[in-house]
Amino acid sequence: MPLPKSVKFKKNGVEFLSNCNRIEYTLKELTRAALRDTGKYICREARKKVKRRTGRMAKNTQYWVRSKQETPDLQVGFKPGGFYGIFQEIGTEREPKIAALTTSTEGNVATIQKIQQQYLSAVGTESAESMIEEGEYSGE
Repeated sequence: MPLPKSVKFKKNGVEFLSNCNRIEYTLKELTRAALRDTGKYICREARKKVKRRTGRMAKNTQYWVRSKQETPDLQVGFKPGGFYGIFQEIGTEREPKIAALTTSTEGNVATIQKIQQQYLSAVGTESAESMIEEGEYSGE
């Protein structure tokens, strides 16, 4: 969806310029972009911690940015091909707890805040338009 245009209207001889739709769109798209980069970072860090036997679980670590709701949100987890990844994440009787996703997120809160800050600080500036990409919002 392209960036909405500003709306001009006159009332009692005074001309008004409304940028509400433009700012609302920009804020939503910058939030999506920040969540996308956060998801990429968490997946990359989790892959480093995954116990490798076949390498399938690291390949099946993925993020999803859901934007159908009013506010976008991020999910990071394992695709169906890596369903057994939950056994390494929470542990079993035979498998010790690795918690790759949990420790990747909790151990890097400062970095995650830094990633999101660079996007959300651009709201209302000219550089915000260049940060918005109409790309894929799920990936490995």
